[in-house]
Amino acid sequence: MKEIIEEQIQTVFDPEFPLIDIRTMGLIYDVKANEETQQVDITMTYTTPACPSWDQMQEMMHTAIYDKYPEALINIEVVFEPMRTIDMMKDEDLKRMFE
Repeated sequence: MKEIIEEQIQTVFDPEFPLIDIRTMGLIYDVKANEETQQVDITMTYTTPACPSWDQMQEMMHTAIYDKYPEALINIEVVFEPMRTIDMMKDEDLKRMFE
């Protein structure tokens, strides 16, 4: 279940950066999924604390997960510790582009 959730999250893009999914951008810190209870807990951050698209991204994440797990109980916790940096990006080529 966790792997499928992570794949679904990779279909979600920050509207400010529509070419890079939020997982590759390093915005997803942790994903926990319990197949028995259908509980999904996601710890994430935004590109900035004042991200204007936060609600839209959370809605897109819910939609992507519900596509595979319509009964999922999704909890998204947004944190800013640690603060996101370019080093958290999951793609080395992208890191070099932003350095």
